[in-house]
Formats: sequence, structure tokens, C-alpha cells
Amino acid sequence: MTITTDTTSPGRTVTRPTEASVMTVQDLTTEFATRSGPVRAVSGVSFDLHEGRTLAVIGESGSGKSAMLRSLIGINPPSARVGGRILLGGRDLLTLSARERRAVRGRDVSMVFQDPLTALDPVYTIGEQLTETIARAQPHLGRAERRRRAVELLELVQMPSAASRLAAYPTQMSGGMRQRVVIAMALAGSPQVLLADEPTTALDVTVQARVMRLFRELQREHRMGIVIVTHDLGVAAELADDVAVMYAGRFVEVGTADQVLNSPTHPYTEGLIEANVRAGMDHRPLAIPGMPPSLKRLAPGCSFAPRCSYATVACWQGQPPVREQRDGHWSRCEHAPAENAA
Repeated sequence: MTITTDTTSPGRTVTRPTEASVMTVQDLTTEFATRSGPVRAVSGVSFDLHEGRTLAVIGESGSGKSAMLRSLIGINPPSARVGGRILLGGRDLLTLSARERRAVRGRDVSMVFQDPLTALDPVYTIGEQLTETIARAQPHLGRAERRRRAVELLELVQMPSAASRLAAYPTQMSGGMRQRVVIAMALAGSPQVLLADEPTTALDVTVQARVMRLFRELQREHRMGIVIVTHDLGVAAELADDVAVMYAGRFVEVGTADQVLNSPTHPYTEGLIEANVRAGMDHRPLAIPGMPPSLKRLAPGCSFAPRCSYATVACWQGQPPVREQRDGHWSRCEHAPAENAA
């Protein structure tokens, strides 16, 4: 993932693909209208998602990760105002009509939600919900074909006794089984891009491992681009090719999973790693001091400065520069080492 600075918009960074991408996001912003004024949850996010690669977006709760995903798929509430560009298949999704956007959703871009129990309707069987999703994605299929396709999708996600599960209700299934159903629904339209919002949070450790293995196998088979939001650095290390660290609505560090997780250059990334349990640790995890800022009242300068032990006067006065270390690894910090600063 490479970047340059857009000189027409100071402080804005835009990714420049070095190979074909399935989705290109440029300067994505998301604001929500509230009684106390606008809240900018996503601010100037840009990236290229390549075929067969996974981008993990990590950060604390409230950093804007889920708002970014909802903006990508177009399911924000009416109070949201989304700007920038989301390019998929030669089209900017933000310029499509509501009807055109609904056609894209599920067919070209699908999403796996955090809690499968709330994502599924408890009063309808798995078969009814899955065949309805298939009908929207492939309206030319008849009833028998939709049912056959539903069984195929459940088998694809390695559901035990797939055909018999069609008559089951969500409450009759385990958390891992429900998550497999949600993934099967997301794959119904054979999407180019799969978005996943904390897909393993509600699962126990052994089921998490199975779901992560399933994601890897599905991606190898279908060559999808995947964007996964997670607070679990273990999930990011296991699944991701690239990692973006998000804080106060911005990406503050981006690189390959190995670069970001093993050689972090932003103090916030270092803090996230130190706050997690890791193999070989000889001390207790260290919490990042302070709390994430309110997106209603962001101070000038670096949003992480109030919590950063490296902060200087310059950090409080303006947005820090983007500093690129090597091979597309960059961070937005005054004190990061750099080969180039933009």
C-alpha cells in the first residue's frame, strides 16, 4: 500500500495503487448530525483493497472503524453525511442512487456483522432467510434452485448437516453456527469485497480459530478483497496481509501486518501492542493512559497528543506529517523515523 500527499488538500493522504485493486477509497469522511453539532467519525481515510488480500483495521472502541465499514456498504442512518470517493468496478458508489446502491449491496459488496444473533431474524428459519438473500442476489433462480444454492452455501462454510439446518431457527444454533450462516448469506451474491465487523468477538477461542480458518479458505478460493475491523491483534496477525491503525477517525499507521505489528512506528500502535497479552511477555500488559477523545471536541493538532509520552509543542499545533519508512509502511507522527515525509 503506497501513499502520496494531495497538494490540493493540505494534510490529506491518498493511496496510489501499485497494482489493480477491487476497491479504492479516497478521502472518505463521515459526519453525523447531532443536537450539539456535527460529529466527524471518519476523517480523510484512503486505501486500496487488492484482490485476494485482507486489510485489518484496528483501534480502540470509538475510533471510527465501524462507521467506516457502514459508509463503505451504505447503511449509515439518515443523519450521516458521507463524502469522498468509493470506487468499485469503475463506479463511485457515493454517486449511485439509493436503488442502485441496494443492487450493489450483497452482490458486489457484502458485510458480516459483529453479533450473528442480532443479524439474523429469530422468527424466520435459516432456510427462509438464506433463500431470501439468494433471491435478491440472483433473482433469476427458481425456488428449488434457491434452496439448492442455500445448501451449497452452508456446505461452503462447512456447516455440519447443511441440508437439515435450513429448517432450524437461529436460537437453535450455537454462536459458531450462526456466524457461519451470516458468512454464507454474505457470500450469496459472490461479492468482490467482503466487509467484516468484529466477526469473532462473540465467539469462544476454539470457534474463533475455526472461523478465521474459514475466512482464509474462502478468500483463497474466491479471491475476494476483505476489510476486517477488529480490536483483537491476534485476529489481525492471523488474517491480515495489511494493517491500518485508526484513531479519532483517521488512519495513523499503515503497512503490512508484519511491519505494523512487529515494527510499529506510531506511539498509539506501540500502546495497543503493549496493552495486549503476547507470547513471551515477562510483564503485565500496560494500558494506554487516558481515554480516546470525544469526536465532538477534537483539539487542533495530533489527536493522540494528550495521551502520548513523546508529545511536544509541535504535536499540539497542527496535524502531524505523514512519514514513510519503507515499502509503503507509513505513520502520521512528528516523531516517527522516516525516509520521506509528506
